[in-house]
Amino acid sequence: MIGKIEGIVGPITASYVTRTIQSAEDEKAEVLIFLIDTPGGLDEAMRDIIKEELNASIPIVIYVHPSGARDASAGVFITLAAHIAAMTPGTNIGAAHPVAIGPGGRGRDEEQGIDETMQEKMTQDAAAYIRSIAEKKNRNVNWAEDAVRKSVSATAEEALKLGIIDVIAESVDELLEKIDGMEVELVGFTKKLNTKDAVKKEIPMTWREEFLKIISNPNIAYILFILGFYGLIFEITHPGAIIPGLLGALFLVLAFFAFQTLPINYTGVGLIILGIAMFVMEVLTPTYGPLTLGGIVAMTLGSLMLLNTNVPFLQISKSVIIAVVGTTAAFFLFALGAVIRAMKRKPATGKEGLIGEIGTAEGDINSTEGKVFIHGEYWNAESSEMIKEGEKVEVLEVERLKLKVKKKEE
Repeated sequence: MIGKIEGIVGPITASYVTRTIQSAEDEKAEVLIFLIDTPGGLDEAMRDIIKEELNASIPIVIYVHPSGARDASAGVFITLAAHIAAMTPGTNIGAAHPVAIGPGGRGRDEEQGIDETMQEKMTQDAAAYIRSIAEKKNRNVNWAEDAVRKSVSATAEEALKLGIIDVIAESVDELLEKIDGMEVELVGFTKKLNTKDAVKKEIPMTWREEFLKIISNPNIAYILFILGFYGLIFEITHPGAIIPGLLGALFLVLAFFAFQTLPINYTGVGLIILGIAMFVMEVLTPTYGPLTLGGIVAMTLGSLMLLNTNVPFLQISKSVIIAVVGTTAAFFLFALGAVIRAMKRKPATGKEGLIGEIGTAEGDINSTEGKVFIHGEYWNAESSEMIKEGEKVEVLEVERLKLKVKKKEE
């Protein structure tokens, strides 16, 4: 049976690997091969996968594939924990030095509160963990520790010579031929592999796993978070529209689900919300500059701080941040601003459109009767003051078909 570990190793990947191993065990597969191509991932998810590997009742092969793939950081631990480790020519393995990834402002070394002592503790813990894995699987312990402490890497050929992996193969078929007859230690017994003529069966991710993995991408999660606020604000300014509000709520729920699988800094979340609030205040009470500038600065800083790590593959793309902040500023200043201004504009038609208009008295107007000429029409009118024929009047109120007016002040 064949599975795939691609992209960032996170909770969704760990869940998929667990399901795949259980399925292979249920079907009593001869061997389970995971094709791996990863830049690394989260420590907790990595450890969950390794626990499943070490306690599996069937042989597990981790195969760095295809050519050009990499097996870095968390992927190194996962590969070393396999019963058989294999690579394709043109791939590399290594660079497993731990980086600070965690909630609540603990992700950018000293900039976010991780001091040298804490970093050293993390390195020592990771080094001990990978050393124990390498010893258990009879792999090169010194190289494994150097991968953590010194971020060393190796090509497929170097890895085979150093005793990091067991096999180099160009394809899955070649791999199955080469591991045929090998003996692997499982929990409580030894198994000799019979894979030469094995029937291959792939176990892909379900649509649910694929979807959750996609939204767990930092850029996608960030965009969903912003779109969620767009939807809610549109619903507030257009009560009863329903669909924008529902979509906004859905996007926010999906974004916060993704945030659970990512190292989120909630200071960044707060700054983004503050930036959006400043844009809204700029629209409602124009300051012609300060609030707009403050909104751009707050939202940009919040976006840069949103993910609590300096690991490149867990960062939001700066081009995405620039596009989102620019679009948000334009949306609030132009689109939403125009809508709110239109809502505040004095009606131009109907009874409400007459209030404040200027007309001419057609005869004397007193508290009970009179006529005015306004908007090309003659209207019955009354006034609390005496107005003489020909004088300019201003409409104060419309009551049925009669206008209440006052003398227009010069």
